[in-house]
Amino acid sequence: MARQKNYKKTLTACYLGFVTQAISANFAPLLFLTFRSTYGITLEKIAMIPMVFYLAQLLIDLAATRFADRIGYRTCVVVSQVLSAVGLVSMAFLPELVPVPFAGLLISVVLYAVGSGLIEVLVSPIVEACPFEHKDGMMSLLHSSYCWGAVGVVLGSTLFFALFGIEHWKVLTVLWALLSLYNTWNFLRCPIERLMEEGKGMSSGELLRLPLFWLIIVLMICTGASEATMAQWASAFTESALGVSKAVGDLAGPGLFAMFMGISRMLYGKFSERLHLTRVMLLCGVLCAGCYLLAALSASPVLGLAGCALCGLAVGIMWPGSISISSQKCPRGGTAMFAFLALAGDLGATVSPALVGSFAELAGGDLKAGLLVAAAFPVVLVIGLLILKGKAGGTALPTEATRPGKTSAS
Repeated sequence: MARQKNYKKTLTACYLGFVTQAISANFAPLLFLTFRSTYGITLEKIAMIPMVFYLAQLLIDLAATRFADRIGYRTCVVVSQVLSAVGLVSMAFLPELVPVPFAGLLISVVLYAVGSGLIEVLVSPIVEACPFEHKDGMMSLLHSSYCWGAVGVVLGSTLFFALFGIEHWKVLTVLWALLSLYNTWNFLRCPIERLMEEGKGMSSGELLRLPLFWLIIVLMICTGASEATMAQWASAFTESALGVSKAVGDLAGPGLFAMFMGISRMLYGKFSERLHLTRVMLLCGVLCAGCYLLAALSASPVLGLAGCALCGLAVGIMWPGSISISSQKCPRGGTAMFAFLALAGDLGATVSPALVGSFAELAGGDLKAGLLVAAAFPVVLVIGLLILKGKAGGTALPTEATRPGKTSAS
């Protein structure tokens, strides 16, 4: 008798996959000043680290549209965990082994950024291929693990540094890397199904010829921009608005933002069968725009902080919701679709924070002016969702059949 596959193991591995991505994205920024004092690296060079991280993710997102299906999900996702671990360990030791410490840091960042990009591309289709019901709710719960990972990195690192001192940061770096190595074993053992039978999925060219898919790409760009802008500027905004230390700023700004984002995704995952995805997305888009306006226009520092925190609640559904809508509208999209969605989200996450910084600089260093500009992204998201909702009553594309176990997003 055939042994029944345990897809809960797959889900656990995917949850931890997003936790390892959260470590890659959020740990190094906590050490920027340590890098400056330890290796004598200027802040101008240190500012290149997040740029290199997101650029490497963008490139691997694009490349994955061509190689992920050919190599196979399991091989690619195992490599993602190994590269994440190797990159973190390299960050602890490589700068002292090469003539230019900054070059060692960048090599390490590229390694774990490639791992992070592969996680982002592969984990969602791996869960989508599992025979779970209420996929949109499951996707929301899956993406909540990134939020809790981000909260865990900030809290865990802050506690470690308080107990043992920042000078022992290399030990903590290796400890975080061990989680990726452990999850490598999980992905080697858990059942992984193909999202589409060979030859059944749409090619990149077919996807890019669909006007509907370009509309979803716009949604993902706005989603990435809405999420990353507040996530990256929340600490600086909190420090400047409340006049607190960096440690308090990290906890009150990005910490609260990530916590509320995780709560949002967990709540939707729990009640998804009772909720209407597109309507929830519309509500979240309006709330997100309101939060940016509150943070940018409020004269009260406390209300500004509330805008930052509640923005996490608003953006929580956007990324997994956009992926679920895309899966429902283009069920034959395959791995290429998930890779393009990750690429679009990362593009928004790369461009928007830089845009906010530029406008803030033009306004004489007023960060509120930059955040005011960022409010345009959730507004465009709402417009896109309304257009998508209107198309639901029109002529359906041949690829838009709804799969069993999924609810309509429109």
